[in-house]
Amino acid sequence: MSDNENNVSKLPAMAMEDIPAARADAKRIVALVREKGRVSGYKLSDGNIVSKEDGVRLAKDGGIRGVGVAKRKGSEYLKSVPDGSENNNLGSLPSVTQ
Repeated sequence: MSDNENNVSKLPAMAMEDIPAARADAKRIVALVREKGRVSGYKLSDGNIVSKEDGVRLAKDGGIRGVGVAKRKGSEYLKSVPDGSENNNLGSLPSVTQ
C-alpha cells in the first residue's frame, strides 16, 4: 500500500477527537434513537437507551465499544471506529424511537 493510500484509509479515524479505550464490560450501540430524523440518543446492547450527550460521556469513560468522539459545530457525537466492516457502522444500524 502506498503512503497516500495508507493516509486516505486513516482519514475517518483522524476526523475523531478521541478514540477511547473500551473497558472489558463495555456495551455496543445496537440502534440509533431519532427525533425528527436527527440522532438524539443510542440504544445499547444491554437494552438501555442513553441520550446523545450521555452516550458521548459513557464512551469517553470506556463504556461503549467501537466508537470514537467527533465534534461538529461545537457539538460532540459518536462515530464508528473504522474496522473494514460496513455492518457495524452507526449509519447502518436500525433506528428506534424513545
